[in-house]
Amino acid sequence: MTPQEILQVEKDIVLTLKNVFDPEIPVNIYDLGLIYEIDYDPSGEATIRMTLTAPNCPMADMLVEDVNTQVAKVKGVKKVNVILVFEPAWDRSMMSEEALLDLNMF
Repeated sequence: MTPQEILQVEKDIVLTLKNVFDPEIPVNIYDLGLIYEIDYDPSGEATIRMTLTAPNCPMADMLVEDVNTQVAKVKGVKKVNVILVFEPAWDRSMMSEEALLDLNMF
């Protein structure tokens, strides 16, 4: 894969994550700041390090499965690893300006 192709897959992963919504908040998980890291290997493996708005989120399994399923659909991705992390702890400062506007928190 060329560097441009790798960059395109990474962009496609971000676009895909912007279509995954927290079921309790009407904002996508990327703009909420729940995605801490996207690591794509040219072999086709994508590792997503993400968090939740709260460690005891009742929708955690569903959200992780949705991320896994959606990212697996991205052209060039053959395997997805979703890793839940809780350090640093999520807070509203991690939200994009768009998310803050959508939630009237600006």
